[in-house]
Amino acid sequence: MFIFRKITDLQAFLSKALDEGKSLGFVPTMGALHAGHLSLIAAAQDRNQLVICSIFVNPTQFNNAADLEHYPRSEADDIRLLEQAGCDILFLPDVQEVYPEGMQASTTYPLGDLESHFEGAHRPGHFQGVAQVVDRLLDIIKPHTIYLGQKDYQQVAVLTRMLQLQGSSTSVIVVPTMREPDGLAMSSRNRRLTEPQRAVAGVIYQCLVSVQAKQGVQHFSVVQKECKDILTHKGFRLDYISLADASTLEPLDDYEPGRPMVVLLAAHLGDIRLIDNLLL
Repeated sequence: MFIFRKITDLQAFLSKALDEGKSLGFVPTMGALHAGHLSLIAAAQDRNQLVICSIFVNPTQFNNAADLEHYPRSEADDIRLLEQAGCDILFLPDVQEVYPEGMQASTTYPLGDLESHFEGAHRPGHFQGVAQVVDRLLDIIKPHTIYLGQKDYQQVAVLTRMLQLQGSSTSVIVVPTMREPDGLAMSSRNRRLTEPQRAVAGVIYQCLVSVQAKQGVQHFSVVQKECKDILTHKGFRLDYISLADASTLEPLDDYEPGRPMVVLLAAHLGDIRLIDNLLL
């Protein structure tokens, strides 16, 4: 695996590969890699001749300084996992390399309602920061395809819209969420959970499955309250458990038969904030 920390070195390497007609698949990450990330690498390998992964903990998408400070970092382990997975290229830039002119955004991305609901409402500015860094990485790498995980459902919608607005030729492939045996969505944040917290964290998935199973049986508000009560009893602080149109993320008051929907959930367990979703 080739490792690059400088844009000029990376682009020189990629230029030669692209001249040879190789298709390039890109997996952006913030490190602390797990099997979910590796499933993105595998999906990229299935469709591309060259796979590049980036590891960059992006400061502009954190609206909580403590969250940025405590975000897990494990560079040596990440490199080992990527090598074992057969990743071709790793881009490991520092903040100065990604933002040579400073982190103040020069562009405001017209994301519309996508940044006012759910995660957008609880993390102001988060999706502008996500769009900023991915836009920058895409400009550096210029991949044919970008691979994103379904766990970050709203983020996928934001980045898809950004690419559409720009008329980008980069296509988006969404890879299903990888889960632990108890259903907990794999996440870098999971490693910060204490043993007692980890023991109850799977309740999040149980609530999502309950919402899915009771479609057409109960009004969503009834199921929503049941889930809120269960999560609160287990020690969670719930930000939201909401139903939305699967394509537009328009919030819905109740199940709508025949309409593709998604249930989205975000909750705190101690200091750790976990998110998940399930398609209906």
